[in-house]
Amino acid sequence: MILPDGAIHHPWWRESGHRLTLADLDLILDQPPQILVVGTGSPGLMKPDANLVSELLVKGITVRVLPTKKAVDEYNHLLTKGELVAACFHLTC
Repeated sequence: MILPDGAIHHPWWRESGHRLTLADLDLILDQPPQILVVGTGSPGLMKPDANLVSELLVKGITVRVLPTKKAVDEYNHLLTKGELVAACFHLTC
């Protein structure tokens, strides 16, 4: 997990290994970004809860959900554009 200030929180464990919930993002929500990039693993096995994206949109956070390699590229691209961005990457599969 990379916070908007650039701090890295590692290891990052979720309540359920292949499910992403709002509770899994507490550290990010403490310093809300404009954009959250979510890496779902190489084959895309980690899935955001059905309401997660809409819950984050209500908080003013745009979410981009991609396989992890593409998510890393997207995060780096947004960072170089000066966006206030955070990321969480599923790395174990």
